[in-house]
Amino acid sequence: MSETKQATDRPTAPPQGANGVDRYFRISERGSTFGREIRGGFATFFTMAYILVLNPIILGSAKDKFGHHLDAVQLTTATALVAAVMTIIMGVGGNLPLALAAGLGLNAVVAFQIAPLMSWDDAMGLVVLEGLLICVLVVTGLREAVMHAIPQPLKQAISVGIGLFIAFIGFVDAGFVSRIPDAANTTVPVQLGGTGSLTGWPVLVFCLGVLLTIGLLARKVKGAILISIVTMTILAMIINSAADVKSWGLTTPEWPDKLVDTPDFGLIGHFSLFGAFDAAGVGIVTVVLLIFTLVLSDFFDTMGTVVGISAEAGLLDEEGKVPNLGRVLLIDGAAAVAGGAASSSSATSYIESAAGVGEGSRTGFSNLITGGLFGLALFLTPLLTIVPLQAAAPALVAVGFLMMTQVKNIDWDKYDIAIPAFLTIAVMPFTYSITNGIGAGFLAYVVIKVVLGKAKEIHWLLWGVSALFLVYFAIDPIEQVLGAK
Repeated sequence: MSETKQATDRPTAPPQGANGVDRYFRISERGSTFGREIRGGFATFFTMAYILVLNPIILGSAKDKFGHHLDAVQLTTATALVAAVMTIIMGVGGNLPLALAAGLGLNAVVAFQIAPLMSWDDAMGLVVLEGLLICVLVVTGLREAVMHAIPQPLKQAISVGIGLFIAFIGFVDAGFVSRIPDAANTTVPVQLGGTGSLTGWPVLVFCLGVLLTIGLLARKVKGAILISIVTMTILAMIINSAADVKSWGLTTPEWPDKLVDTPDFGLIGHFSLFGAFDAAGVGIVTVVLLIFTLVLSDFFDTMGTVVGISAEAGLLDEEGKVPNLGRVLLIDGAAAVAGGAASSSSATSYIESAAGVGEGSRTGFSNLITGGLFGLALFLTPLLTIVPLQAAAPALVAVGFLMMTQVKNIDWDKYDIAIPAFLTIAVMPFTYSITNGIGAGFLAYVVIKVVLGKAKEIHWLLWGVSALFLVYFAIDPIEQVLGAK
């Protein structure tokens, strides 16, 4: 357990001199300070600001059924707007240090699986429907009940798996690890660097950033993660101006030609709620399966993220429950609706919020900072997107370590929980998906309990959720049987 988490395991009453903002967000009560919350807000923003570049690239590179593209400038505006509004709402309403933005993976499904079958308006209408269905699940209490039905060791395994997952994301995003092309005719899926060895200035920036971050963390320096991000960004800008760097990836660390850009809100409100059901050549079964895929991915990605962030922040109660869970889940569902309505794809909770938690965030006050920076990004996108992935990725590696420490709380001598926990932890990074890891863990848990004659110990909701995951993993043969493919 990290030191920052230990500090908040036992909330104390706020000091009598605490102001109204402190009392509302319970900053002192959770063992935090305004300084930590502000630093955490900045750290979270800089580790997820890449979405302002990546989401327009993913959505903008795809065509709908009629060959139409979405405008990149409008997509940037929509992405920043939804992230700003929903992150602030989560901070004020949910009081968790949990930022939201367009979900990676979900946007790829929309761009490359849904849009080619219909118009962009119809595709975004399905995203809105997905969000509305999730809100219904929250209002009926089903979504919260599922989260409470999960055994505590599996929740801890989810948190550990997410830690490995985001560390892997950090290594891959920085170019420290890369996928070996299939043409290489090798069974090794990934390798060191791009050629089997570390080459190039960007990777050097990442390596120095990791060393700086872990050194500062070991020294217990306040603001370690944020200091590392800012320092490495400055170093990257110096290197970029002095050396011949072919590519930094999505973001080049150079001073922009202009600091202010005009936002374009042209995509806001362009969606058709039920248009997909009337789209020519798209059957109702296909539409339902597409919505099911979006709902299931969003549902469990959020569940894993909320549990993981809350656990690392030391905010889970004695029963492993998340504070204000109902409101948190409802806001997350509303974010999906907002993302579809703004044509920026489904917005969801971001695991990169762990960077802010690692910096000391414990309340929703840090969201005001993160959301405010996304708001500024509407006008200052050229300035706020100069942080290269190589400068921000070390934060993900460091936070992966902090989340990994929870592995010691799992009883590895009890196979009925140890094996599902292991699969949960392993499948997340190996398949690059939080949802896949949770599904593998749930299914293994149910199967092992049945094999051991302990079926009565399985909560009825886990039976239902595991059945859904069977459908999720077997979606391809099901589509073929139903004639949807």
